[in-house]
Amino acid sequence: MLGTAFTVAIAQGNYEIQVYGADTVAPKNLMVELHSNFTPEGQKYFIDGIRPTNHQEHETLELTEGLTAWSEVGFYVFTSEQAGYGVQWVGDHIRPRVKAPEQWHWPVGVSISTEVGYQRAVYSPDTWTWEIRPIIDKQAGRWYWAINPALERTWHGPDVKQGIGFSPGAKIGYDFTKKINAGFEYYADYGRLGAFDSLHNQQQQIFAVTDLNVSPDWEINVGVGVGPTAGTDHLIVKGILGRRFNWGGKKSAVQ
Repeated sequence: MLGTAFTVAIAQGNYEIQVYGADTVAPKNLMVELHSNFTPEGQKYFIDGIRPTNHQEHETLELTEGLTAWSEVGFYVFTSEQAGYGVQWVGDHIRPRVKAPEQWHWPVGVSISTEVGYQRAVYSPDTWTWEIRPIIDKQAGRWYWAINPALERTWHGPDVKQGIGFSPGAKIGYDFTKKINAGFEYYADYGRLGAFDSLHNQQQQIFAVTDLNVSPDWEINVGVGVGPTAGTDHLIVKGILGRRFNWGGKKSAVQ
């Protein structure tokens, strides 16, 4: 999830950088994830009261509980650490999600999530936001792909009048071994539907990533991303470490 930003003047919110798979966490399972990223080269100046992203480190705790065979709910706690400010709480989001049940036998995995949350104004001028994220994925032999054409809406902040923004994400990976998948992830914020920002002002990021499938209980993802447009932090390093805890239900499939 990239933070909503409709102009180059608004700092990014790279707290949970992930392309979702369509599967949900199984009932009576809890997925605990730590999303970490560091920006070696980003925005270096205060803009409209928003702190610069350069040399910010973000740690996000994500807790996802499986509700039924086709639904889950996730909760996020966002934090930021930066020289001169120490560790700061940034905000919280909640994210319910449902998927097409397996008995429908669709040729691709399909789910949809909706995410509502608050973030402090010193990190995002849009303090209350909403996102709806369709998710489509497919494992085809050794190849895996997923697309997340997310729609975002500001409920409180300067971008309320901007309407609905389009922020797609996509992933493609290849299983080099049973335990190692490598490929690319793409994240963008094009701006408002019907009136996209110029390419110069859009957020565009491409990550080279590796997923380590060491166990069905663990999720490990690492990547390095570059931002080729002026509206994007130019270099980000990220990692995800997740652990599934089963408290009496069927284990989830690896996402």
